[in-house]
Amino acid sequence: MNELHKQTNANIQAKANLIWEIATHLVGLFKPHEYGKVILPMTVLKRFDDALKPTKAAVVEMAKKLDVQHVEGAARDGILCRVSKYDFYNTSNFDFAKLIADPDNVESNFEAYLQGFSSNIKDIIDNFDFANTVKLMVKGGVLFVTLQEFNSAKADMSPEKITSTDMGYIFEELIRKFSESYDEQAGAHFTSRDIIYLMTELLVAPEKAEIMAEGCTKTAYDMAMGTSQMLGCLTERLQAISENASLTCFGQEFNPETYAIAKADMLIKGGNASGMKYGDTLSDDAFSGYEFDYIISNPPFGIDWKREKVQVEAEAKRGFDGRFGPGLPAISDGQMLFMLNGVKKLKEGSGRMAIIQNGSSLFTGDAGSGASAIRRYVIEGDLVEAIIQLPTDLFYNTGISTYIWILTRDKDLNRGGKMQLIDASKCFVKRRKNIGSKRVDLDDACIDLILRAYEEFGNETYEENGLVVESKVFDNSFFGFTKVTVETAQADKDGKPVLKKGKYQPVKGASDSEIIPLSEDMDAYMQKNVLPYNPLAYIDPTKNKVGYEIPFTRLFYKFVAPTASADIFEEIKALEAEETILMKVLFSHE
Repeated sequence: MNELHKQTNANIQAKANLIWEIATHLVGLFKPHEYGKVILPMTVLKRFDDALKPTKAAVVEMAKKLDVQHVEGAARDGILCRVSKYDFYNTSNFDFAKLIADPDNVESNFEAYLQGFSSNIKDIIDNFDFANTVKLMVKGGVLFVTLQEFNSAKADMSPEKITSTDMGYIFEELIRKFSESYDEQAGAHFTSRDIIYLMTELLVAPEKAEIMAEGCTKTAYDMAMGTSQMLGCLTERLQAISENASLTCFGQEFNPETYAIAKADMLIKGGNASGMKYGDTLSDDAFSGYEFDYIISNPPFGIDWKREKVQVEAEAKRGFDGRFGPGLPAISDGQMLFMLNGVKKLKEGSGRMAIIQNGSSLFTGDAGSGASAIRRYVIEGDLVEAIIQLPTDLFYNTGISTYIWILTRDKDLNRGGKMQLIDASKCFVKRRKNIGSKRVDLDDACIDLILRAYEEFGNETYEENGLVVESKVFDNSFFGFTKVTVETAQADKDGKPVLKKGKYQPVKGASDSEIIPLSEDMDAYMQKNVLPYNPLAYIDPTKNKVGYEIPFTRLFYKFVAPTASADIFEEIKALEAEETILMKVLFSHE
């Protein structure tokens, strides 16, 4: 991974900086946070233009023949795609070079150029809302100069010069720059590569040797794909393991511009561009009924689902025929809805999911709440293989604790009925330069150590060169509990509890509750912890509620004894002595 960083960074920075400089021509006409409306679609168009250049003349000629022969629809598309050698084409007489060769007619020529694209490219252009942007560029007199800048030799974005991987990262860098200029949280759009590499390693780990020996044919899905870099990294990783590995990718994204970039990138790669869908995953599932081998995602957390409330609640009423049968979390945070969406789409017998969540998914919601019911569903269903706590300050847009959940329908026998928790919060390297809230990285050594802890699946602490990872394994039932209502029975004169029709009569206002682990016998718990203090206490079983929570921080807590008062006193004396010396030196100079 370190070598990949070195290889890609030079291309990314050079191209991203060059493209960013083009935005200087937009000053005054567009506000800084609006530059992306011009630069992002123009970057995509230039990438297409350079890719199509070798076959452009042949495509134009073939289009003319097909028009004469009145060949239309899918047949026409198929022929032109074969000629272009991509899943898209442009039949206009123009390219970027010809557009700037005729500055007097640049507006009408550019419109003809855009109309010459295949329908899948027009969809991308529409999602950028580029038509309105072009009108403003024409009005402000910057269309020609922008095309001219993008046609410079330094802006060559042909696939022979810039790989699809690098092009995806250039898009990411541009989005980050524009997000920052808008004072928007850049991490709302993408996840840094080091996190994705760890997620991909965890996904493929159990079958890595098999893939290496035999190759594979897999499907992957990202329910909040952004610009699809997670799917791209997973594809790269599989193909690095085996040249006979094939991955067909699917994804859904609600932000129209990032969706457009994802679809554009997939077209350039020759991947499954038709599998890139626009829309809200929670309210308008584009992949209902689908199942996938791999699911990899970093859905938004801390974001409410008020917008999707009607559709989500309607689907929840369908029970387990829909995605949200186990329950609904608090409306203030929809991240667990994404988790349920992924669980529904795990391929039976083989599906694996790596999904990022914040700490609230571990413990929010009392017994009987929707969030607790979701945890109960995935834990009792033996779907949770591992949860990894990441270092803080790892993401661009937040410094809080975050976790990778690994869920699967294909647990190894030795993992059956158990969950592994991995504390990797102390496994990181500091960045030389912060990017937003991102102050630390996961390098190869970090990823290797975390992966080692995951694969060895034990109760162990791993330490290497200052990096620390701790693993603990628990039975699934360890995380479950019953919240019971404890009543106090009414007594008569002899102190014995009053019975009516064989039932105790509770004292009003004397109710209490107890949390009893599933691993403990209720009667034994009451005998030990309650009855010695209240002999008339009893459990009302009709009010019992089973809950699940994962007290991650408490399970890995290390007690550190406070500094002894004598030691503190000695430190103060030493500081006072040092202060006396410094004051003498100061006054001696005066």
